[in-house]
Amino acid sequence: MALTDKQMERYSRHVILKQVGGKGQQKILKSKVLVIGTGGLGAPATMYLAAAGVGNIGLVDFDTVDLSNLQRQIIHQTADVGKAKVKSGEETINAMNPDIKVTTYNEKVTAANICDIIKDKDYDFVIDGTDNFPAKFLINDACVITKKPFSHAGIIRFEGQTMTYVPGKGPCYRCVFKEPPPPDAVPTCRQAGVLGVMGGVIGTLQATEALKYILGIGELLTGYLLTYNALTMTFRKVKLPKNKKCAVCGENPIVLNPVDYEANACDMR
Repeated sequence: MALTDKQMERYSRHVILKQVGGKGQQKILKSKVLVIGTGGLGAPATMYLAAAGVGNIGLVDFDTVDLSNLQRQIIHQTADVGKAKVKSGEETINAMNPDIKVTTYNEKVTAANICDIIKDKDYDFVIDGTDNFPAKFLINDACVITKKPFSHAGIIRFEGQTMTYVPGKGPCYRCVFKEPPPPDAVPTCRQAGVLGVMGGVIGTLQATEALKYILGIGELLTGYLLTYNALTMTFRKVKLPKNKKCAVCGENPIVLNPVDYEANACDMR
């Protein structure tokens, strides 16, 4: 189905790119991306995905908007304080781009529901916008098990990192980090602080990876960890080996179902 006149105008800067064109934009409009966490990472990632025309965006978050979120979570506004984050996110997307269908999940992702959420709309790509290790391992394991590509990212203070997993084409998050650290061993942004724009830098990179995957263009961060230091304004790309003994994606996996590592595993602030 050809783009409408309004869509041709809205996405004209995409259409004139030879790597995208009208057919590529149609792919974007037909695509489905799940964003888990509408916080510092998920907020900018979601806004750029919506602006790009990703046809169906799933938003997962159980939290409500707090005034302290607004320093970095740009999908929410002052008037949204106290509102469910998925509702606030949905309203922002709808106001930005009427082409987009938003599916909201106002709940905590757990071992019991994460695979069902991922399979709900048969999402093409998953973005991890969470802020703690148990949640990240839960998302990684679920994506490996359901064979879904996803973008991992993390930010704290003035630093950020991101990597992309594609089934059968490189290491997963657990290949690199193996298992969650002990509780409270590593501080969260709530405890250690974070420069607000860090979410914009890294979250936008996550959205870029999703769009590249959907379009089938360029080189993804598959098999690489990209780190960023805002104070020195430096990026570093580190090659990651695949672990044949990985508990979830290795030759003899022992993690066959997602696992909840803490009762409060998925704080998405």
